Amino acid sequence: MIDKNRKEHIILGVDPGTLFMGYALLHTLGQQVEILEFGAYDVHKTEGQYPRLQKEFFFLQDLIDKYHPSCLAIETQFVDKNPQTMIKIVHAQGVAIAAALSKDVPIYEYSPMKIKMAITGNGHSSKEQVAGMLQRFLHIPDEQMPKKLDATDALGIAYCHYLQLGMPVNTEGGAKDWTTYAKRKGLTDKGLTGPAAQLAAALKQRK
Repeated sequence: MIDKNRKEHIILGVDPGTLFMGYALLHTLGQQVEILEFGAYDVHKTEGQYPRLQKEFFFLQDLIDKYHPSCLAIETQFVDKNPQTMIKIVHAQGVAIAAALSKDVPIYEYSPMKIKMAITGNGHSSKEQVAGMLQRFLHIPDEQMPKKLDATDALGIAYCHYLQLGMPVNTEGGAKDWTTYAKRKGLTDKGLTGPAAQLAAALKQRK
C-alpha cells in the first residue's frame, strides 16, 4: 500500500524494453516535482538477448545506488499479437523488478491504460500525446525533450505514481478534491478533460 503520509519521494519509473529501456527519476515534495534524470538506455548494439538484459540490470542497480529511490514504478505486462515480442518484454520487466528487489526498493505496477488515463484523461492516448502533456506539466524545454519515446513513457510511469500519492493541493476554502478546487477558482484549460484538466488548472495556480 502506498504511504501517502510520506511527503518526499524519489520515484524511479521504468519502461521495460529489450533494445531501449526508458528510465526516469522524479523527486517530489508536496506539489513540487523535479526531474532528476530521464532517458532511454541503449543496448541495441549489444549482441544477444541475455547480455542486453544483464546490462540493463546493472544499469538500474547503478541508478538505484546513485539516487536511492523510494520506489520503482513500472508498466505491467501488455498483450502483443506477437508472442515472442511479449516474452522478451516480460523478461525485461523481470530484470527491472529483480534489480529493484536486489536493493530492497518497493515496486508498484501500472497498466498502460491507467498511465495514459492519469496523464491525459484518455486511456487510449498516443505516446506522443502523453509526451506532450508531460512536457507541459513539467515545463520541459523543447531542446531537452528526448527523441526516444521510451524516455517519456518512463517519465509518464513515474508521474502516474506521483499522482497516486494524493496530488497535494492548496485546498483554500475547504475544497477537498481537485474538481472542487478548480471549479471554485474558475480554472479551465481548453482542450483538456478529466484529470488532465484538473492538473493543468492546479499548475496554473502555482505559477
